[in-house]
Amino acid sequence: MSDACGCSDDETTPGGEEAEEHEAERLWEVSELRFAAVAGVLLLAGLVAGSRDQSAVATVLNWVALLVGAWTFVPSTIRRLVKGKIGVGTLMTIAAIGAVLLGEVAEAAALAFLFSISEGLEEYSLARTRRGLRALLNLVPATATVLRDGAETTVAPGELGIGDLMVVRPGERVATDGIIRTGRTALDVSAITGESVPVEAGPGQDVYAGSINGSGVLEVEVTTTAQDNSLARIVRIVEAEQSRKGEAQRLADRIAKPLVPGVMIAAALIAVVGSLLGDPGTWIERALVVLVAASPCALAISVPVSVVAAVGAASKQGVLIKGGAAVEALGAIRGVALDKTGTLTRNAPTVVAVVAAPGRTQERVLQVAAALEARSEHPWHGPSWPP
Repeated sequence: MSDACGCSDDETTPGGEEAEEHEAERLWEVSELRFAAVAGVLLLAGLVAGSRDQSAVATVLNWVALLVGAWTFVPSTIRRLVKGKIGVGTLMTIAAIGAVLLGEVAEAAALAFLFSISEGLEEYSLARTRRGLRALLNLVPATATVLRDGAETTVAPGELGIGDLMVVRPGERVATDGIIRTGRTALDVSAITGESVPVEAGPGQDVYAGSINGSGVLEVEVTTTAQDNSLARIVRIVEAEQSRKGEAQRLADRIAKPLVPGVMIAAALIAVVGSLLGDPGTWIERALVVLVAASPCALAISVPVSVVAAVGAASKQGVLIKGGAAVEALGAIRGVALDKTGTLTRNAPTVVAVVAAPGRTQERVLQVAAALEARSEHPWHGPSWPP
């Protein structure tokens, strides 16, 4: 998992989703969010205990909350530091340590609680995309029929080789990309291209993995293996994009690189110079306060929350978003041009106005448009001409 502190892709937080047997389908199934929930409950219990003058119980609860929340990011932060990498997680860890040294264990636990939420939300957004990818791969059938030595043989799609001749019967899905050698049909490619109506296909035309054969029996020459067909390439592209953070997500890491040493130097100067001019205990405490105050909680949690909200809203509409970078790219769009009625539109166009060019009448415009539409092969489910 690539965490909110910018961990590399080969690193996972302890108890991360890579250790799970399945992708998280609900927020509660994300381990980081479970850790955050436990830490939050412990923090609340500590607050209640403190309000009832049970300071010892409150301290224990706050310590446990700190350890639970910190488990989601401190180990990975330490691994990154060993490699010489600094991120937001580094500053959050330093801030938590500073709060503990100040005796503010509850404050440290609160920092760990907030950052563990950001970790979990980012993992959840990636898990939603991975579930969409898994559904895409399910478009490939479990078996394929291939002609070998003059006989039909049933094999797994992974056993198909380039040059094999597949037999695709009506209603079956195409196991991998190929070229039609014999047969004519109408292919349902809506799951791959979004085309709303079946596409006529015959000898010499390309077919894609996951397409549904309509009425005719086809013999398709395999042109790509199952590992390199169109669906597999789509999955690889999306998986690669998941590791590419958006500008706002990278912003936290870019800020953290100079901010972490800067804050530490400032705190050290405050402690040293203050100790020379006044009470060392007071100035060391003030230096620790600077470390705690510099923790970028809002910066760490704001971007994952925004990405999760965007990816979640899009998935409810059947849109698969590759990650934060794609969300931010959409935010920069100022105009959209759509083609192919029924693919992205409602397949029910309506005439809202007729504007004639100078020297032409509205009636003539309608006559020409009606004449063109009468012989059109494009699906039309709108009102009759004239409107």
